[in-house]
Amino acid sequence: MTLQNELLGFAKSVGEMFNNRVAETPQRVAFMEPDRAGNGNWTKYTWAQTKDEVDAIAAGLLARGLTHEQRVAIISGTRLEWIHVDLAISCAAGATTTVYPNTAAGDVDYILKDSGSVVVVAEDAEQAAKVDEDPEVSAQVHTIVVFDTDGVDLDERTISLAQLKEAGRALLAENPSAVDDAIASTDHDTLSTLIYTSGTTGRPKGVCLTHASWVYEGAATKSWDLLSPDDLQYLWLPLSHVFGKALIAVQLAYGFASAVDGRLDQIVPGLGAVKPTFMCGAPRIFEKVRAAVLTGNTGLKAKIARWAFATGRKSHPYRLAGKELPGLLKFQYNLADKLVFSKLKEKLGGRLRFMISGSAKLSPQVQEWFYSAGILIVEGYGATETSAIAFLNLPTDPLFGSVGQVLPGCEAKIADDGEVLIRGPIITTGYHNRPEKTAEVIDDEGWYATGDIGQLDSQGNLRITDRKKDLFKTSGGKYVAPQKVEGAITANIPYISQAVAVGDGHKYVSALVVMDPVLLQKWAEKRQLTHLSYAELTQLPDIRDSIERQMENVNSRLERWETVKKFAILDHELTVDNDSVTANQKIRRKLVIENNAELVEGMYPQED
Repeated sequence: MTLQNELLGFAKSVGEMFNNRVAETPQRVAFMEPDRAGNGNWTKYTWAQTKDEVDAIAAGLLARGLTHEQRVAIISGTRLEWIHVDLAISCAAGATTTVYPNTAAGDVDYILKDSGSVVVVAEDAEQAAKVDEDPEVSAQVHTIVVFDTDGVDLDERTISLAQLKEAGRALLAENPSAVDDAIASTDHDTLSTLIYTSGTTGRPKGVCLTHASWVYEGAATKSWDLLSPDDLQYLWLPLSHVFGKALIAVQLAYGFASAVDGRLDQIVPGLGAVKPTFMCGAPRIFEKVRAAVLTGNTGLKAKIARWAFATGRKSHPYRLAGKELPGLLKFQYNLADKLVFSKLKEKLGGRLRFMISGSAKLSPQVQEWFYSAGILIVEGYGATETSAIAFLNLPTDPLFGSVGQVLPGCEAKIADDGEVLIRGPIITTGYHNRPEKTAEVIDDEGWYATGDIGQLDSQGNLRITDRKKDLFKTSGGKYVAPQKVEGAITANIPYISQAVAVGDGHKYVSALVVMDPVLLQKWAEKRQLTHLSYAELTQLPDIRDSIERQMENVNSRLERWETVKKFAILDHELTVDNDSVTANQKIRRKLVIENNAELVEGMYPQED
C-alpha cells in the first residue's frame, strides 16, 4: 500500500472524520468561545456537545431540501457557528461555498450565482441583505439562515439558526439515521468545498476541493506528530480562507481544542485569556505585534529592549543547533528573558510552543525577532488549489527562510523556469465552470503549477524566492520581486502597514506606502496633534523625514538594484471598499499603481 492510500484510508469523508473524533474523545473539550456578555470569560464545549449541534444543523439542512453536493454559502466572520455549519454541510452531503464577509454585494452575487448555492448562511442583517441584490440569485436561493437576527424580518424563507436546528431535531425524531445516511453517501470524490480565489486580476475562480483534500490534510499532518490532543489552538483566521478551513481538518485528526474568535482587535487579549499552545496566522499579525513593541517603549525601556533583542540575536546559532549557550551569553540571555522576553511571552499567554505563518511570505527580520525572544514562528506554504498546507517547516527542525518539506505522500519539483510544481491528493479537481483555466495550471500528469518561483535543497526543503507574475524588470535589465521589497519596508518601518513596490521599466525602484492608523494616532497623541485627520497626519513633513531616515535601514537589507530610491506616502489606506485589496487582503498592485499614477509619475520626473 502506498503512503497516499494509507493516509487516505484515515476516513472516507469529513463527516466520517467528525464522527470518528466524537466517538474517540466525546468528553474532551473541542471548542471554546468568548462569552456573549463580553466579560472576558470563555465557554467550553465537548466533542459530544458539538455533535448535538452539528447533527441538528445537518438534519435541518436536509429538512429544507438540501441534496447531494448542493451548495450552501456561508457569509460570516470567524465564529464557532461557522464551524458548526461547515461540519453540518459535510454531514448533510452538501458542499460549502465560502464567502468573505467584507465581499461587496456585486461579488457576492457572482459567487452565489456561479456556485449555484441554494442555501445561504449569513452572519447578520447586513450579510443577509446581499443575497437579494440580484433577482436571479434571489430566485435561486430558497433558504437564508441568519446567526444574529437583529433587524432581520424572519419568514418562511429567512430563518434563524435556532429555527434550522429545531427543524433538524424534528426530522431526527422521525428518522434518527438521516444524518448518518447522508454521511454514508459521501466519499473521497464527493465535492466538499468551493473556495473562490481572491481575483487580483479579474473575477474570482471557484476552486473545487473534495472530501479527499480535507481527509488527506488531516491525516498527513497528523503523521508528522506535530501536535497532541492536549494542545490548545487560538483560531482567529478567516474561515472563508483555505488556511482556516484546513485547520478544521487538522483538528479533527488530532483532537485538540480550539479557542475561536475572529475579532482581530481581540487577538492579544484573547491569547492572554485562553493561554493557547499554538496559533496559526498571516505575517501581518506578527508584524503588528512586533511594531507595537518597537513603538511602545521609550527612554530607558527602549534601550533595555534593544539590548535584550541584540542579545537574543547572538543566541540564534547555538539554539538552532541545539547547543547550550556559552557562560556569559547564557547569563545575558537569562537576564534579557527576565527583563523583556518573559513579559512578551506572558502577554501572548505564556504557553505558546510555536506559531505557524502562512498565506504570504514572512519577513526574516520578524521571524528572527520573535525567535530572539524565545518564540518560534515557522512557515508553511500552499494555495487554495493545494487545500492550504502543502509544505511546512516543522518546529522540531526550524530552518529560517524555508517553508519546509512537502506534505507526506505528495510530490514537489522545480520546473525548468524555476516554478514550483506540486502533485498529490491535496490538489484541486479544477475550477468550477472554468475548464480552460484548470488546464492552464494542472497538466495531464496532475502537476499543479503554483505560479511561485522556488528552490529545493538536497533535503527537500523549499525556499520561495519570487512570485512569477509579479516580477518586474527595471530599465537596466534587473528583475525585482516586489514582495521582497515590500516585506523589507513593513518589517523595518513599524509605522508603515502597507507598501507597493514600483519600478517596471524604470531606472530604479520606488514605493507607495501606507501609514498604520493606530500607531499614527498614538504618534499624534504624544504631540497634541489629534485634531488632524489621518490624511493630514500622513502628509506632515516630520512623518516624511522619519520614514526617509528609516528607509536607509530598509535599503541596507536589499540588493543594490532593489533599493528604494523614492517613496510617496498615500493619504488613505488600501481597503476592500476602495477596491485596492481583495476580500482576503491581497493588494491589487496593478490597480493601486494605476489609481495613483500621478504620484508614481512624480517619483520618475522626466526620466525618459
